[in-house]
Amino acid sequence: MRAISYLLKAASGGLLLAVILLILFPGLRGGNTIFEQWLPKISAQQSGPLSLATAVRKASPAVVNVYSRSLQRSGLWSNKTELRTKGLGSGVIMTDKGHVLTNSHVIQNADQILVALQDGRIFTAKLIGTDVFTDLAVLYIEDEDLPVIPQQQEHQAEVGELVLAIGNPYNLGQTITQGIISAAGRTGMASTNYQDLLQTDAAINRGNSGGALVNSEGTLIGINTAAFQAANESDIYGISFAVPYPLAHKVMTSIIKHGRVIRGYLGITGESVSSTLARQLRLGERTGILVTGVEMGGPADQAGLLKNDVMLKIDGRNIREVNLALDSIAESQPGEVVDLSILRNGQILSIPVVVTEPPLPVAQSQP
Repeated sequence: MRAISYLLKAASGGLLLAVILLILFPGLRGGNTIFEQWLPKISAQQSGPLSLATAVRKASPAVVNVYSRSLQRSGLWSNKTELRTKGLGSGVIMTDKGHVLTNSHVIQNADQILVALQDGRIFTAKLIGTDVFTDLAVLYIEDEDLPVIPQQQEHQAEVGELVLAIGNPYNLGQTITQGIISAAGRTGMASTNYQDLLQTDAAINRGNSGGALVNSEGTLIGINTAAFQAANESDIYGISFAVPYPLAHKVMTSIIKHGRVIRGYLGITGESVSSTLARQLRLGERTGILVTGVEMGGPADQAGLLKNDVMLKIDGRNIREVNLALDSIAESQPGEVVDLSILRNGQILSIPVVVTEPPLPVAQSQP
């Protein structure tokens, strides 16, 4: 009994001392106490160096090299023709059935398209269809055990997210460049612009077009499409673009099903009405799309839309962003009538517009 009494007194004394120390020295209550100097320190280096190798291993086998070849005369005075490589790019295997996404400008006017996998297999690809508005094309190769890039339908790319661009720049072989998503939704509501691009500072050079933009887990978040170019500026770095995965997947699905993308078109340009712009225009709490331009002879022009009209609703649904309005119209079928609710000079008007297919844009050279 004496031993038990002695132990209880010692424990009580220790507990009392601990309480007194915590009262006198509040810093001891949380982390970073003086006792931590006696604890083993675990550094980030001891758990292994920071590496994106796992993401690369998951995604890179499904990123292919794409070569377009065309028939050309073998000599100045010869009537014989031969296939010569004219285009270089990259592609991404999207399905185990052999569907490959790439950029349409990579295979433009090609007489033959070759797809080379990283494991050494080479295929002659069949062109399923193209979409010049998003600069995407779907190819088909036939074989077993094709690597498919990881995809996640619900993933939404975020600004600041770490990304890797995988492709075949200048035919050097598969190359990985790293950066972040610098911006999202790079688009204007131009009459022929259906691109809602991701901007990244990962290097995208000639030959990277059609390659994969993946996150740190190796999941596809975009199809690399272009590096920024500006007039009178020869050296611009850190501004590249990719078609976001949800849009690319939607385009691919439509091309596989119909051979092309069928979309509606209004023929306007616009910008979202922010709270600041709403105050400037004295719109109160209203939000919508400010029409900044109407294409002459287009569906909106023929229906009577004017510059500076504010689109409030499409078929009774409120609209707040240009991208959402653009998607809504694009998903309409040509020939369908959509009802636009607009604000003009303080009055709300209802204007029916017959949606048409968009005119083809002027082709632009890209990497």
